[in-house]
Amino acid sequence: MRVALLVTCINDALYPDTGKAVVTLLRRLGVDVDFPTAQTCCAQPMVNTGYLDEAVPVVRTYVDAFAGYDAIVTPSGSCAGSARHQHSIVARRSGDPALEAAVAQTGPRTHELSEFLVDVLGVTDVGAYFPHTVTYHPTCHSLRMLGVGDRPRQLLEKVRGLTLVDLPQAEECCGFGGTFAVKNADTSVAMGSDKARHVRETGAEMVVAGDNSCLMHIGGLLSRERSGVRPVHLAEILASTEDSEGRSDGPAVGARAGERA
Repeated sequence: MRVALLVTCINDALYPDTGKAVVTLLRRLGVDVDFPTAQTCCAQPMVNTGYLDEAVPVVRTYVDAFAGYDAIVTPSGSCAGSARHQHSIVARRSGDPALEAAVAQTGPRTHELSEFLVDVLGVTDVGAYFPHTVTYHPTCHSLRMLGVGDRPRQLLEKVRGLTLVDLPQAEECCGFGGTFAVKNADTSVAMGSDKARHVRETGAEMVVAGDNSCLMHIGGLLSRERSGVRPVHLAEILASTEDSEGRSDGPAVGARAGERA
C-alpha cells in the first residue's frame, strides 16, 4: 500500500512534532509513509470563507501532489473533511471534468489518523505507553463531518499507563472554527472559556484532540488561566513508547519549541 502524509498547514508552521509523530507511529506499525513535498494547503480556509473560485488552484495542487497513493493520512479531522467533502464542491464549480475525476480518486482515499489506524489497518493497540491522565475533546469536523465516533477513544483506551477521564459536554464546539475565531472573537473566546472550564473540571493533566487548531485555541485559554493543563495531539500520545518516555522527564507535547512546561 502506498501511503502519503498530509501534514497540514498548521502542523507544518507551528507543530512539526505532530507530523513527525505520525511518521514514527506508522513506521512502527510497518507502514512505509511518504511525504510529498509538493503539498500545500487543503483549501479549507478558502472554502469555509466562501472563496470557492480561489480554492480551485489549491485543490489542483492537492490532487497532483497525492495522485497515485492508495491512502492519504492526516492528523486533522478538518483537513480530512475538506478533502473528502469540500473538494468535490470546488471541482464541480470549476467546470473541469478532469479535476472532478481526480478529486473522486483522492477524496475517498484521505483518512483522518484514527480512521486510518482503526478502519484501514485494523489496529487499536499501537504499542503506545503514556503514563498520564488525559481527557479527550472530539473536534467538530471529526465528529460531525467525518463521523469518526469513538475511534480515538478506542486507541487511547489501549495505551499503557494512560488514564482517560470523560470530558463534560465533550461534543460542544471549542469556539475556534478557523476564521470564525477572527470574525467573532468575543463569541469564540466565550465558547473556548467554557471548554477550558470543562477540561479543568476533569482534573486531567492534559487535553487531547485530533486537530492542533482546536488544541491551540483551548491550550491558549488554559495557559492564560495558568491551569497547568497542557494540550497534546493524539498522534503524539500514540507515538510515545516506554523507551521514549524514559529518555526525558515527559514530552513537550502539543507545544511549540520553547513552550515546554
